[in-house]
Amino acid sequence: MSRGSKLKGRVAFITGGASGIGRGIAERFISEGAKVVLFDRNGPLLEEVAQILKDDCFAVEGDVAIEKDIERAVAEGVKKFGRLDIGINSAGLGTYAYISEQSEEQWDMVIDICLKGVFLSMKHESRQMLSQGEGGAIVNIASLNSRQPAEGYSAYCSAKAGVEMMTKVAAMELGPHKIRVCAISPGAVDTPLIAGLKDFPALNEAVMDNTLLDRIGTTDDIASAALFLVSDEASWITAETLFVDGGCQTKRYPVLSEYIPMLQMLMSKGK
Repeated sequence: MSRGSKLKGRVAFITGGASGIGRGIAERFISEGAKVVLFDRNGPLLEEVAQILKDDCFAVEGDVAIEKDIERAVAEGVKKFGRLDIGINSAGLGTYAYISEQSEEQWDMVIDICLKGVFLSMKHESRQMLSQGEGGAIVNIASLNSRQPAEGYSAYCSAKAGVEMMTKVAAMELGPHKIRVCAISPGAVDTPLIAGLKDFPALNEAVMDNTLLDRIGTTDDIASAALFLVSDEASWITAETLFVDGGCQTKRYPVLSEYIPMLQMLMSKGK
């Protein structure tokens, strides 16, 4: 991979950094000169990624829904690399259940990871940036489902809509301190979570029919958007949500109840 210099000298803290979108962003940022602190609750996979990324990466295991874990991770990252310039909050998960069948435990799990986790991450990322007094950039990974509803995903859709609004509020509060806050809302992205999609032709076709560009997204698509938003090229952009979804907003989300057995198998493979 060729190396650039758009992020030379900068340090990024990335939640959900052991796989998928988080890992893709980490690799892109390192290729542009950054150091990255990867935070994830999957310790073995986190260590595996850290071995690959080597000296440019520092791994910290923990749970985004536990404030002491986030606070510790940010502090350890700063101790390792000396500062914090960028926050990327990508940890997330979803469960499928109709509201009438949704358990409180499922609801709490999704809200804790997808919404509370972003709040806690921004809280401690911004505290460090404020203490440095040099500004910074935070990008929250929301979702197409922050605006496009999907049956069976009430908790996930609600959490991601909350992330989009929380992004705007944080941008208002932190803007006077030269800290920019934006969000990225991806459509379907080729990550381990949906790696087996092609094994289910009907479901795969339904997902493809929801895009205008005849393909699902890649982690490189999201990493490119993240790189732009944290770079100097976006220095007058804040409080915005960038949809990187292949035009899916113009469509209707697949009616997932028609594919429940396939969906359950797919989610079990993605774990």
